[in-house]
Amino acid sequence: MIIPPDHPRLTPVVTRKELVSRGLTDRMIGLAVRSGELASPRRGAYVDGLVWASLDDAGRHAVRAHAAYRQSRTEVVLSHATALPFLDAPTWGIDLTEVHITREDARTGRREAGVRQHSGKLAGDDVTDVHGLRVSAPIRAALETITIAPLEAALIVTNHFLHRGDFTLEQLVTRYEEGIERWPHTLTAPLVFRLADGRVESVAESRTLHLVWSQQLPRPVLQHEVIDGRGVLLGRLDFAWPELGVWLEFDGKQKYLKHLREGESMTDAVLREKRREEQIRELTGWICVRITWADLAQPGEVARRIREAIARAAAARHAAGRRPSA
Repeated sequence: MIIPPDHPRLTPVVTRKELVSRGLTDRMIGLAVRSGELASPRRGAYVDGLVWASLDDAGRHAVRAHAAYRQSRTEVVLSHATALPFLDAPTWGIDLTEVHITREDARTGRREAGVRQHSGKLAGDDVTDVHGLRVSAPIRAALETITIAPLEAALIVTNHFLHRGDFTLEQLVTRYEEGIERWPHTLTAPLVFRLADGRVESVAESRTLHLVWSQQLPRPVLQHEVIDGRGVLLGRLDFAWPELGVWLEFDGKQKYLKHLREGESMTDAVLREKRREEQIRELTGWICVRITWADLAQPGEVARRIREAIARAAAARHAAGRRPSA
C-alpha cells in the first residue's frame, strides 16, 4: 500500500532553475519564502508554504526526500526509513534527520547536505513506484530499516507491514537470508524476526510487545478470543496470559475511534468497553491491566503492575482451589 497521489507528502517540488524560467528573480523567491507563500525544504528546492506548515515530521521528511530525489544527478531510490512515509508506514522512534537514498549505479555512498547515500544491489522486486518516485518496496524497506533503527522502532515497522499483508514473516526471513544478512548492522534482524507478529495492530501494541520482551515477562497470547458458554464472542484481548489469569489492554483515543459504532459518542464507546471488561472478568476470573501511551515511557512500572496482577491472580486461584478458565 502506498499513499494516494493527492497526499500532502507528495506536494509538488520546484527547483530554483524552474522558478527562474518562469520569470521569478532570486529576490522575488526570497520574498515569497519570507512571507510564507513558499517554503524551502532543501537548498534550491521550494514547495507551497501553507502545505509545508501543515506537515508533521514524517511529512516534512518526505518532502525533503522528494527534493533530494529531484536534485540527484544519478538514478536513485528513496530507501531505508525514507521509504516509510511514502509506503504509509509508521516512523515512530526513527531519526528522520537525514534523507536516505540508494544509488543505482553501485558507486560507494556518502553523506552530504542532509542526504545519506547507500550503495547496494537492487533486485527487480526491491523497488516500487510511488506516483513517479522510485521507492524501496515494503519487504526491502523493512530490512533496510532494521539496519539503521533501534530494535523497538524496527519491530514497529516490521509488524505494520506484516499486519497489512505486504509480506509474510517467512518471506521476510527468506529475503534476508538471500544476501541481506551480509549487510552491515543487521545483527538485530534475527531478534526482530523472533519478536515480530502480524497480529499486532498498532504502534502502541508493538511498543507493548517490545516492553514485555525487554522486561523479561512471559510472552503473551495476542488477540486472544474470549467466548461465553453460548458460543458468543465477548471480545478479543490485546495481550493475554491465559495460564496466569491476566490480560492487558491498551487504552487510547484511537482505539475507541476505531471501534466507534454509528451514532455512538466517545462516552458510549468507553462505557461499552467497561461493560465488556466486566463480562470477561466475570466469565474468566482474570485480572485486567490497562495501560496508556504515557505508561510506555515507564516500562519498569508497567512490568511491576503486570507481575503484581499475576501474583494476585495466582493467590485468588489458590484460595479458590481452581485454575483460570479459558
